[in-house]
Amino acid sequence: MAKLIPRISSRKNGHIRLHKNTHRITHGIIHIQASLQNTIVTVTDIKGRVISWASAGSAGFKGTTKKTPFAAQTAVKNAIRTAVNQGMHKADVLIKGPGLGRDAALRAIRLSRIRLELIMDITPIPHNGCRPPKKRRV
Repeated sequence: MAKLIPRISSRKNGHIRLHKNTHRITHGIIHIQASLQNTIVTVTDIKGRVISWASAGSAGFKGTTKKTPFAAQTAVKNAIRTAVNQGMHKADVLIKGPGLGRDAALRAIRLSRIRLELIMDITPIPHNGCRPPKKRRV
C-alpha cells in the first residue's frame, strides 16, 4: 500500500496575504537629472529610498526625441503616478543638469496633485575646474 504524502500548503497558519505591503508616503523628494541627451526622474522618500523612477528612454522615446521637453514631461508623469498612488502629496524637487527638460519637468510636477515645498538647483559648478591644456606652439 502506498504511503500518503502530506500536502504542504503555501499558507502560513491559514492566513492568505491579499495585498503587497505598501508604505504610505506623505512627503518625498523628486530628483530630476536633465542631461543634454536624456531626462531621468527618481522619486524617493525622505530617507532616500527609491519609490519609483522613469526616464525619457523608458517612456518610449528614442534618439533625438529623448532630449525634448515633451519627453521629460512624460517621464515625470510616469514617475509621479506611483508616488501619488502611495499617498504622496508633498515633495521637494532637486534639479540637476543643463538639459532642455528642466522647465517642462517642473511644469509637469506643478500640474500634478503634489504640493511643492522646495525647488533647488544642485547642478555641479566648478570653482576653478581642471587645469587648462598647455599653450599651443606653432
